[in-house]
Amino acid sequence: MAKTIQVRVNDQLKESVDSLFTSLGLDTSTAIRMFLVAAMETGGIPFAVMRNIDRDAAIREAVARRKSGGHFYTADEFRANMKAAIWENAHES
Repeated sequence: MAKTIQVRVNDQLKESVDSLFTSLGLDTSTAIRMFLVAAMETGGIPFAVMRNIDRDAAIREAVARRKSGGHFYTADEFRANMKAAIWENAHES
């Protein structure tokens, strides 16, 4: 029996990933299933996740922004926010 997983994302992100995966010959559900299978095969996140104190602080700031109602509509927007937060953290006195 198949189970359903629901993930809430905003319209812009959904449209962006649908376009990306379509260009790769996949649909979004298949891409997510591929991620889940790869995670099980590797016993974790199936790509490198580097830990870094500055980045950890930036991630906490991004999570706080999201919890306060802010949004990131693209991966580029998220990365730009992370880079700005890392820069700010690195240059605080």
